[in-house]
Order: sequence, then C-alpha cells, then structure tokens
Amino acid sequence: MPKAEWNATVGKLPRPPQFTSKEQERAWLKFRLAQAFRLFGKFGYDEGVAGHITVRDPIRIDCFWVNPYGKHFSLIKPEDLILVDHHGVVQVAESGPNTLLNKAAFMIHSAIHTARPDVLCAAHSHSVYGRAFSTLGKSLDMITQDACAFYEDHAVFTQYGGPVLDEEEGHHIVQALGNKKAVILQNHGLLVATDSIEATLHYFVALEKCCEVQLLADAAAAGTGGQTKKIPEAESKITYKAVGTLTGGWFNGLPHFQVLEAQEGVSFDLAAKQ
Repeated sequence: MPKAEWNATVGKLPRPPQFTSKEQERAWLKFRLAQAFRLFGKFGYDEGVAGHITVRDPIRIDCFWVNPYGKHFSLIKPEDLILVDHHGVVQVAESGPNTLLNKAAFMIHSAIHTARPDVLCAAHSHSVYGRAFSTLGKSLDMITQDACAFYEDHAVFTQYGGPVLDEEEGHHIVQALGNKKAVILQNHGLLVATDSIEATLHYFVALEKCCEVQLLADAAAAGTGGQTKKIPEAESKITYKAVGTLTGGWFNGLPHFQVLEAQEGVSFDLAAKQ
C-alpha cells in the first residue's frame, strides 16, 4: 500500500464533546483544566510554586483560567481556578478563594492568548529533562519517531533574561513561538500551546520525553565515539503528518484523563444541567 494511504486506525475515532451552552463549556473546561494540573503533579512536573497552565474562557474570550499561585498541582480542583483578563486583573467574583496570581504566568500566557486566537490551552513547567535540554540552546534532533511530532513545529527562545516579570519578555517568547505548538525556553524549561487541553498535555509530556531520550542518546553516542542517526527530512515530514497533528494530540491525550478518572472515580456529566 502506498505511504499516502497508510492509516493507523480502523473505524471512527472519538470526537471532542459537544456543549449545549457556553456555561456548560466553561464548566467542562474548568473541570478538564483541574484534571490537567493533577496529571502534571502525578508526572512530577511541578517545582515548588513554578509552572502554570491556562485555558481561554469561552464566555469572556479576553480572559483565561489559571492556577492560583502557590497551590500544589496535585491538589487543584475546578473551584480553585482563577479567572484573569489580558490586563492582569483577577475577576474576583468568578475566581476561587485564593486569588494570588503568578506574575510570570500572566506575562507569558496573556501574550500567547492575545497573539494566538487559535490557542485554547498553554502549559509551562520546569520539568527535569526539559530544563536540562534547554541549557543546550538547541532544537530537537529528529532521531526518533516521537521527535518527528515536533518536526518544524517547535522553536527555541534563546534570550533568557531571568523570570518573566515584564510584558516585553512575554512578547519575545511569543515571537519565538510563532505559529508553532512548542518552544524550548533556554535555561528555563518547556512551553506548549495548542487548541485543546488534551493536546497540550500530550505534547508537553511527549516533548519532555523527547528531551530525555536525546540527552541519553547524545551521551551514549559521545561515550562510544559515535553519532546519533538522524531521520531524513522526507521521512520526518511524513512521520509528522502521522504523529504531530493537533487532532492526534487530542486523541493521544485522552488516555491520561481516562486513567485519572478511573483512579479518582469522578468524571464530568455532560448530560447534567449546568
């Protein structure tokens, strides 16, 4: 069968949920975002008070939901999330009891949500291998099938200027990100931005693992006096179309949430009135 006709599935894939109202969509997004934080906590992607994930509000599109500053990822529930507008003003009436806002979270995410209307969810964390790889100031090599999910779809921000505490730094990160789904922040960590919470989670996990694999592969190659074998450009491009799409990211992210719901015994009831 020609490569252009390859298909990884037989039958119909699931589809994202359909909502009966913007209020129901908001409730579901808050539920899903809180789940994403708890998954990040389980994966060990929290680091003290560092790290943040945001989702654009479907009712007030000039606002986004974010975690309260200082609360551990694994403890976050929907009612803890805070709503912030693009000017950094916390919408107290709609937010959780802790309205402490991480200034770096605002500076980075407000710039992304303003410049990229296609982005629903953005995530940044100081994960171990992402931090280690970021010190190299380089992009991923296409050395594995999984790395090809980021073929020509990730960037490197090389202007580390300390914690992101001013508007200009946020804009510089957005410029480096461009229209891509991920950026490696030199001497800092990883950032992923996509059109769904599931895809953002999946590609953050995937990027972290790709950083780990390349660090291991480069060390092994150096130890044996060899070099890693790169996937040719043509094959990288074909593989990206199979493993790097936003739809594929959404589908790949689903199992993480399925496991969490099985462990916690809690899921969102779309049939219930919101």
